[in-house]
Amino acid sequence: MNEQKEFIKYLSAGIFFLIGLFLIGSFIFAISKDKGLAKAKFQVTVLFRNVGGLTEGAPTRLSGVSVGNVASIDFLEKAIKGRKVKVILNIFEKYKNQLQTNARFVIKTEGILGEKLIEIYTVDQGGVLNLTQPVIGEDPLDVQDIAEQFSHAAASFTKTSEEMSKINMLELSEVMIESSKALLGTAEGLNSIMGEMDDITQKAKRLFDRVEQKIIDGNLFKVF
Repeated sequence: MNEQKEFIKYLSAGIFFLIGLFLIGSFIFAISKDKGLAKAKFQVTVLFRNVGGLTEGAPTRLSGVSVGNVASIDFLEKAIKGRKVKVILNIFEKYKNQLQTNARFVIKTEGILGEKLIEIYTVDQGGVLNLTQPVIGEDPLDVQDIAEQFSHAAASFTKTSEEMSKINMLELSEVMIESSKALLGTAEGLNSIMGEMDDITQKAKRLFDRVEQKIIDGNLFKVF
């Protein structure tokens, strides 16, 4: 009797163990299917100068559609076109036809926490992308560099404001008034000269008209 109870006890434990394994396997299979782990993939190598915090497993998108993820990130032994970081992407095989054109690989920031991802933009011009060769990627926007540029601009603006505050505005206004008076005097002088030139022009025109009339009448030399 005791042996029968022991057998039932072990049998129940074994059944529950098998059920647990089945549930765990089903759960893993569901996650793998949802994440595309069981789908056929191909790899694309992209080179960057700086990945800006990109991590393995980060999503890869094509025109906003999730097409894979980042498989690995490592350094190159020798820089290629100034790029020293190699990023290998796992992209689902079914999207391979979508990349049979030129494309840009850009590291972007998404969300409040600043999560990094690879965004792929197809380009109509520039030929066909060779996926068997490393692709030159576009580095992420460096927020620190932008902050430094803003800091330098702010410092320059502050310095300019300080220099402007040192200028005596009363003296500056007096100088501007004197300059305006001088310009006004110059303008009046130019107007006077222009009037005299106009008068001379009118007199010369009358003289030429008289000479022309004398020539027409044939008595030009009677004038002299």
